[in-house]
Amino acid sequence: MVVEVENFFGVYMLYCTNPKFKGRIYIGFTVNPERRIGQHNAGRHRGGAKRTSGRGPWEMVLIIHGFPSDIAALRFEWAWQHPTPPAAWPTWLDGRAEYQLDFDPGLHPPLHIPVAFGSVRAKKQLQEAPGEEQLEEQRLETCLLCRETVHTVDRLSCLHHFCQMTSHMICLAKHFLKSEPTHLLPVEGECPGCHHSVLWGSLIRQKKGCYGDLEEITGSSSSQSHWADELQI
Repeated sequence: MVVEVENFFGVYMLYCTNPKFKGRIYIGFTVNPERRIGQHNAGRHRGGAKRTSGRGPWEMVLIIHGFPSDIAALRFEWAWQHPTPPAAWPTWLDGRAEYQLDFDPGLHPPLHIPVAFGSVRAKKQLQEAPGEEQLEEQRLETCLLCRETVHTVDRLSCLHHFCQMTSHMICLAKHFLKSEPTHLLPVEGECPGCHHSVLWGSLIRQKKGCYGDLEEITGSSSSQSHWADELQI
């Protein structure tokens, strides 16, 4: 199964299969995973990273994507590369229970984060000239909140297939922020059309072409050792 995603921003983990460096991993950011793994295996002179050059072959074993922008993905990359608190971490936070959160090891990802096995490919977004039917449809779309015409570039729609809500991005953001007045950007809100709770990030990912239902594949159990058992930072 190969998943094609437009406006791809992803953070990946490489696993070294070279017996001399077996168990080493590398975490990086990419907008094109197929091209990036080729660069890593080709060496630094072909665009690969200094830490991976001459130590391959490498396998891209995990990709996390669906970020609304490259900035969001790069922030996640930094957090993944630096899992421990920085040296400048405030000492008064150490040991305070209200700033600690333990997660159940068996906790599943949220429903809006699909998990799938298989390849992912960055897909170029084609700029097609709108036909007469598309132009007519755009003229007929109005914002549910302000009742003004909605252009494609500013358009957001609900994730639920049964909801026909369409609105301006700024109108929906203001609507969500009514329940979160202290926030600069919305996090979650109630759809004004179907009144179901929707995550702002999911709406943006859908608009960018990075949101969809991925096929879930259940792997068979195996008694063999797993490559993750030998990971080294």
